[in-house]
Amino acid sequence: MSKSSSKASDAKVLSTKPLTRPKDSPIDGVGIVAILQKLSGPELLLQKQFRPPVDKAVIEIPAGLVDAGESAAESAVRELREETGYHGKVSEVSPIMFNDPGFCNTNLNMVHVTVDMTLPENQNLKPELEENEFIEVFSLPLKDLYAECKRLEDQGYAIDARVGTLAEGIELARRWNL
Repeated sequence: MSKSSSKASDAKVLSTKPLTRPKDSPIDGVGIVAILQKLSGPELLLQKQFRPPVDKAVIEIPAGLVDAGESAAESAVRELREETGYHGKVSEVSPIMFNDPGFCNTNLNMVHVTVDMTLPENQNLKPELEENEFIEVFSLPLKDLYAECKRLEDQGYAIDARVGTLAEGIELARRWNL
């Protein structure tokens, strides 16, 4: 067997369909870019959550799996409420994005959600965490995200790729005056 055909057969073994995607859905889950509208300026809602595969607390955006019959927007609003207690309004749904297509076909939509901090339901938050979820919620000014990711990494946190990519995008826009 040649090297190239061996690699092709290996790829077939490694590519499996996720068990997390509902039959009626084109996506597995959602990542939620939740922007808190504060008087001091927009802040990105983030989470600290321990992840055993990296053996660290990870800085993440809220995210979750799509339930059967649920749209990406509906899933994002539900997951945001369950994980953080915040109630938000969807403003945008991204194209389908693949998390790591060289490894698996898991995918998601990034859903942009605006959180109006003047609403009563966003004052006394009551997350509805699952039994195995331990999530610390916090927010950072969007303008400081890149520097804050560096600071958090220096403190020993792992930075989720979605957070890091968003921070890189903001930093590139700033550097190139976009």
